[in-house]
Amino acid sequence: MKHITKINSAKRARRHARIRSKIIGTPERPRLSIFKSNKYLSAQIIDDSAGKTLLAMTTKSLKGKTQLEKASLLGKEIAAKAIEKKISSIVFDYTGKVKAVADAAREGGLIF
Repeated sequence: MKHITKINSAKRARRHARIRSKIIGTPERPRLSIFKSNKYLSAQIIDDSAGKTLLAMTTKSLKGKTQLEKASLLGKEIAAKAIEKKISSIVFDYTGKVKAVADAAREGGLIF
């Protein structure tokens, strides 16, 4: 069982490195990173040049019936908080199936 876990971890690390080699967040356009676990989604807005997370949220505190509804709420909430912090344009870095988060963030006013 440990062998399979190591293989999956290595695959995820390679996938992440491939995405990150192409996408870099700057102060003008920070990176929106989405991570999907089996239970929750988490979203972060990151300035890679400073190495700081500007904003972070998860679906743990959001109320919704389905994972898709929670993902949509997460996108709207992170967009609203980003607009409050005067962040309107981002680059998108994703891991997994997170189309609902991206669509809701676009509806919330983020440009990417």
